[in-house]
Amino acid sequence: MFGENLLPVRPACADDAGSWCAAIYRLTNNDFLSRSADTVVTATLHVALIIVLACTARFLLHRAINQVVDGATNSRITRLVGRAPRRLRTGDNGGPVSQRRAQRARTIGSVLRSLSSAVVLLIGSIMVLAEFGVALGPILASAGIVGVAVGFGAQNLVRDFLSGVFMLLEDQYGVGDIVDLGEASGVVESVGLRITTVRDVNGTVWYVRNGEILRVGNKSQGYAVAVIDLPLAHSADIAEATEVVADTARERVASTDVADAVLEAPEVLGIERVGPEGVTLRMTVKVKPGQQFAVQRALNAAIADALDDAGVPRPGLLPAPIPRPTVP
Repeated sequence: MFGENLLPVRPACADDAGSWCAAIYRLTNNDFLSRSADTVVTATLHVALIIVLACTARFLLHRAINQVVDGATNSRITRLVGRAPRRLRTGDNGGPVSQRRAQRARTIGSVLRSLSSAVVLLIGSIMVLAEFGVALGPILASAGIVGVAVGFGAQNLVRDFLSGVFMLLEDQYGVGDIVDLGEASGVVESVGLRITTVRDVNGTVWYVRNGEILRVGNKSQGYAVAVIDLPLAHSADIAEATEVVADTARERVASTDVADAVLEAPEVLGIERVGPEGVTLRMTVKVKPGQQFAVQRALNAAIADALDDAGVPRPGLLPAPIPRPTVP
């Protein structure tokens, strides 16, 4: 490294005018830095270029995903919407976009952004390591072994994640839907990739793992049916009761507080069952999703009053007692 005069030896690359070695040697007069200059500068430029390309790719992917999600939530993708089933084109309010569809699009967009970031980061890291001459074979083999071990240890987590993805893609339920998930029933408050949150009629919030959901009963997808069962006494005139129920229901659904929720006219189906206490007359009304309970309560109240006014006997209602004559 040093000659007989104890001066630093001039590296051979320093004689190459215009090279990084010559420039660094002129600045530092250090042969080690000069000889390493070409490698360091070239590797640094390559790494910087890889980082810039990775950030650019990530930005473009996220922007494309955001545009697709915005188009789905704002109904700008008319071609896809036109090809979708009717239950996906109409929401709870009858418009082209429902809250369920918007929430589903945002959740899927979040998953796609996370996956794209992970893929870009992985590819960029491999390219950076390759620039420094690192052997990637052992690293990839070790990563595979670790991945298998983590996969066995986190089977439930993976199952919940995959179940959540398929539930979102298949639009089985969404925020605001009234569902029956087996152990939990109620209104869906949030849908995640691992957990679905449901609030029941008592106000209890249930956190249901997506991987544990074996069946889904959605009571508010597309349309709902309000079922009104009317108990009558055995002695009731069924024809008269049917006429009273039909007329009262038609008048009630025409009122302003119920008319917006009703999709079709009420239909009296007839006697549903005959029991020891009386008979049950059933009527159904096709309504908007989630409105069946409000329509049932309104019709039950109106029909009960109408049956009383018409004198139609019902089970459990005793006739008025006959007054006894007074003894003088």
